[in-house]
Amino acid sequence: MPAHAAPNPNSQIVETARGHGKVVSLTFDDGPNPGDTPRLLSVLREHRVKAVFCLWGDFVVQHPDIVRQVAAAGHTLCNHSMHHVDMSAWSAEQIEADLLETSAAIRSAVPGARIPHFRPPFGRWGQTPTVAAQLGMQPLGCRLVVGDWETPSPGADELVRRLEAGITPGAVVLLHDGPGDRSQTVEAVDRIIPAFKAEHWRFALPARRG
Repeated sequence: MPAHAAPNPNSQIVETARGHGKVVSLTFDDGPNPGDTPRLLSVLREHRVKAVFCLWGDFVVQHPDIVRQVAAAGHTLCNHSMHHVDMSAWSAEQIEADLLETSAAIRSAVPGARIPHFRPPFGRWGQTPTVAAQLGMQPLGCRLVVGDWETPSPGADELVRRLEAGITPGAVVLLHDGPGDRSQTVEAVDRIIPAFKAEHWRFALPARRG
């Protein structure tokens, strides 16, 4: 998975968690993934944490049952484009068509689903923040990226180290539940939530604009 671009200064983009002080948001990109998303849902349920799942449209079509599991567990759904390609040079019309197709796929799995966020593939924005906002979706960025897609895999111990070293108050954290083997991410999340809670961190959804 390529490295994400630096945060965009566009004021529409939210990169902070809701609340003040030691608060953090967990977000997961590129699912649903039958190998690891259900396991991640179990971990989040055990620790009583709600997260944002940024859904890749092609996988939504392939695994609608897992999208329903995510929604039924009370997590927040995010449009992550249909085919996960760089949209930064696309026209507004192309972006709108893709986002509408992706949202339709999500709502085919979960009729009437709320999709309050959009996050572009690879963190490359282009005109996507404006188009997403016009479609009623808040552009969602991040403050902490730990590279759980890297090859060779960094491993759960290293991911935990990066999370502990990089966390800052209000951070939106970017992790991945798909595609492929994300077991190291699931293990790291299972370990980091109780560790953060022991240090009096709270888990919240991203902040809202407007």
